[in-house]
Amino acid sequence: MMDARIATAGVGGGAGTCAAGGFVWDVLLWRRGRADVSACLLAATVSSWLLFYGGLVRGYTLLSLASNVVLLLLTVLFLWAKAARLLNRPQPPVPELRVPQQAVDEAAALLRSALDAALDAFRDIALGRDSLLFYRAFLCLWSVSIVGSLTDFPAACYASIVAALTIPALYHRHQECIDTYMSFAYMNLRMYEMVYERLSMKSFLRVRDWIMELLKDP
Repeated sequence: MMDARIATAGVGGGAGTCAAGGFVWDVLLWRRGRADVSACLLAATVSSWLLFYGGLVRGYTLLSLASNVVLLLLTVLFLWAKAARLLNRPQPPVPELRVPQQAVDEAAALLRSALDAALDAFRDIALGRDSLLFYRAFLCLWSVSIVGSLTDFPAACYASIVAALTIPALYHRHQECIDTYMSFAYMNLRMYEMVYERLSMKSFLRVRDWIMELLKDP
């Protein structure tokens, strides 16, 4: 249901949103020639975690290393440019970098459609319209809470990236088997929910009758 909402919102946001969303889903599902991008992202994430949090590199974090690399690059280019002016030599080959407006619009539209879908899902859960969506959200938030209590924020970010690059692809490959177990679990949850509603109604009626009897007594 969440995927359908995102796809519907993407269609309303234009072809750019569909293209951006399609690229993201292709990367997450390792399909349509994007498997190399997915593999590179997964390898870079695991490698960086091993380097900075696995004990291979001491005294550095990802932020500190990136800052040092950018600082070194700027220093070299600055000194190169100053020396080139003094020696009448060519300037360093630095291209003029600009962020395309189309890419910004597509990213903003994709983010907006995802947020709209999340808000719609939150409203459906809060109003009790979709029990299955509530169970999914409950399991996801409960899992995030457990992971957050066991690790810190950077490691959780690494784990989230690895999960995003592996779980959707595995679900897409074994969708029929997973859907069968999910349907079986959903039927059991619905049965327990019906039993709970019946017990709640019986308890409510008993309390109401008891209150009415108390009010009738002089």
